[in-house]
Amino acid sequence: MNLASVASGASNGQRQPGGRPDKLRLGDVLVQQKLISQEQLQAALDLQRATGKKMGRLLIETGVITEELLANVLARQLRIPFVNLKTFPFRADVIKLLPEAVARRHKALALEDKGETILVAFADPLDLVAYDELCRLLKRDISIAVVPEGQLALAYDRLYRRTEEITGLARALERDLGDAVDFGELSASVGLEGAPVVRLLQSLFEDAIQVGASDVHIEPQEGFLQIRVRVDGVLQTQTQADKRIGSALAQRLKLMAGLDISEKRLPQDGRFSVRLKDNTMDVRLSTLPTAWGEAAVMRLLNHGAGTHRLDAIGMPQDMLARFREILGRSSGMVLVTGPTGSGKTTTLYAALAEINAAELKVITVEDPVEYRLPAITQVQVNDKIDLSFARVLRACLRQDPDVILVGEMRDTETAEIGSRAAITGHLVLSTLHTRDAASTPFRLLDMGVPPFMVATSLQAVIAQRLVRLNCPDCRVPHRPTPQEQSWLQAMAAPGEHIQPLRGAGCSSCNGTGYFGRQGVYEMLEMDATLAHAATHADPARFKHAARERMRGRTLSHHVLELVRTGKTSLGEALRIGFEADDDVVLD
Repeated sequence: MNLASVASGASNGQRQPGGRPDKLRLGDVLVQQKLISQEQLQAALDLQRATGKKMGRLLIETGVITEELLANVLARQLRIPFVNLKTFPFRADVIKLLPEAVARRHKALALEDKGETILVAFADPLDLVAYDELCRLLKRDISIAVVPEGQLALAYDRLYRRTEEITGLARALERDLGDAVDFGELSASVGLEGAPVVRLLQSLFEDAIQVGASDVHIEPQEGFLQIRVRVDGVLQTQTQADKRIGSALAQRLKLMAGLDISEKRLPQDGRFSVRLKDNTMDVRLSTLPTAWGEAAVMRLLNHGAGTHRLDAIGMPQDMLARFREILGRSSGMVLVTGPTGSGKTTTLYAALAEINAAELKVITVEDPVEYRLPAITQVQVNDKIDLSFARVLRACLRQDPDVILVGEMRDTETAEIGSRAAITGHLVLSTLHTRDAASTPFRLLDMGVPPFMVATSLQAVIAQRLVRLNCPDCRVPHRPTPQEQSWLQAMAAPGEHIQPLRGAGCSSCNGTGYFGRQGVYEMLEMDATLAHAATHADPARFKHAARERMRGRTLSHHVLELVRTGKTSLGEALRIGFEADDDVVLD
């Protein structure tokens, strides 16, 4: 917290609550209220003389107090409101009274227009310079409230969305295009940084990073162009614009990805990197010809996000222990299954980060290489030059690897080579699109892999989904619908009462009731009985034996545990339960 104006000299007089702040010594206030000791204050003063940092920030960084406690102390001492931004009902028209750059510079946020005065939240309610400058800017008196700086930083990213900026740039581009524009010439002017199309794309990417979007969709419709972003697995409309700008956007994106801008009749795929402020993103671009023009979808891979740790992806502890034991083996195949966008690659990268060691040779074969990992050989598949999964995988086996990651088992040849590698002394990790763990061996058989190879190479299958989590700031008890109640009764233990929660919607979650996602998992380890059933291609016997092995530890049971602990809603649980469990029968 930048308590820039906490100065020497105690506050001797009375002041009007919420008005222009007086000066006071923060340390003396904290000692007076018995929140820190005189020794802690002296240690902080010594550190302050050595570092030049402010008293409040030093006390927070050394763990003596928290941001929330400090904000509450200042609120009581100055007789001003303390505001919890996580639950405050923001109004967009009031927020916009302060431009984003000004708000961030002074660590302030306009909260409420009271007519003659405006309620403004400050991280540092004693900053006289900020107070005076905002009074001049707003041309009205200011009532002060105090907020924790950490909440303020998060609020900026949520509230100062670039929707109006993006819409305005789209309108500017419409005017520049006119009725007889040469889209090719416009798109070819890559160096023209001031062009509206360039600024529009930059704003789109900045907004996507700000809200943690995984994808950006540019979709031409009959009478307009729709731009949407996917946040926590759900699409949100960003803006709608004149459909004429869709072609300019698509062509500029294809130029950035090195694609053929003259080809509009066939789908194309490419990738490029963009650097925005302190973030570098890899962008996977896919174009698709539609009835109303070329649609473009961009998958965003933020380099700053890094890879997840295996113990931080939400896998149950008993399953995590078994998975780590399997990863320690020297041979065999481990498959991670689930639909597109279920987090399979994240799980595999976390596994690689866990086993990556100086004594192991690790090679990955991917399309595309999503994250760069140190000390690992990563190969990008390129179908245009016949550099297929199968071809790269055969070459990898001549590179003396210990561990091989295959991005996806797409065809029979790749699956067979991967299975042979697993049999002949390599640990093979890969993904496959199947509904659940029990159906995975038969997907390999359906692809043409011989039964004996499936039985002898496959060590374990992990099936997973991503489930949205309830917003922790607005969780409330939820009364189940009859359908939800039937699912609970079918899944819960006899006589067990579960009180489900759901997010009511607040400023923290943009009114959705959800904030963030977590994986839910099931793992099937192959044994002699399962291998025998797979060898004899007996689906009924295999499925029965597999369900016995995973009893109480399926995807549905994992998501039920999240409902039991209030982490997710019944709506999300039913979505996962219906997708993954045929045995749950609702009344």
